[in-house]
Amino acid sequence: MLPSALADLIEFHAPLSVVQREQGGAVTLLTPGVNVLALNATFLPGDVGDVDLRAVQDWHEGQGLPPLVAWAGADAPAGLAVQPVARVWVGDWVGEPDPPDASVVVEQVGRLHLSAWAGALCAAHGTPEWAAGLARQLAGPLEAAAGAFALLMAYRDGQAAGSLLWQARGAGGAAHLWGALDASAGAALLDAAAALGDGLRVTVPDGWAGLGRQEPVTYGLLTGEHENHN
Repeated sequence: MLPSALADLIEFHAPLSVVQREQGGAVTLLTPGVNVLALNATFLPGDVGDVDLRAVQDWHEGQGLPPLVAWAGADAPAGLAVQPVARVWVGDWVGEPDPPDASVVVEQVGRLHLSAWAGALCAAHGTPEWAAGLARQLAGPLEAAAGAFALLMAYRDGQAAGSLLWQARGAGGAAHLWGALDASAGAALLDAAAALGDGLRVTVPDGWAGLGRQEPVTYGLLTGEHENHN
């Protein structure tokens, strides 16, 4: 069984991905041409002993992609030889303790603004060259899931300062895909997303405040030296 934080990420990202694949309790999402980690990773169950890690690695490499995996926790599960590349936190957004930055304005935009939205997101993550591919990939899924997602953009002094994708979930929502040029713009985006429903599940970078019920999720590359129990 997948830990709750990973199931949360899959619920958000699977509708946006090209391929969803399950093997031995692990779930893989694949989205070529997009550099979002969660859209190109295999999510591992708490017990990796039932997962054929060699098959996972071979499958990723067969698609021409790095063998990226994600697990719940800071430390790699026993038997998993992996090189960590990123750690994030998944939890409930409760807000920053500091007052909001009045210079940041957040607006909900339509799908016609998807290119600008993707440009702001990728610029915030320092990867502007990926913006066109991200916009192309999300166009179809967002149209197919009309009403299930909302695009938010943050502006400071009339210039884009970040963007966020919100997913409706019952009375609340989730925002696991977002980026901002600075922490105050990020907090403004998350506050605006939280206002769209009753509660917000989010992913934030390592070291951020403002979360409750938080769990770490780590992404890493398989090294091929793991102990495979299959």
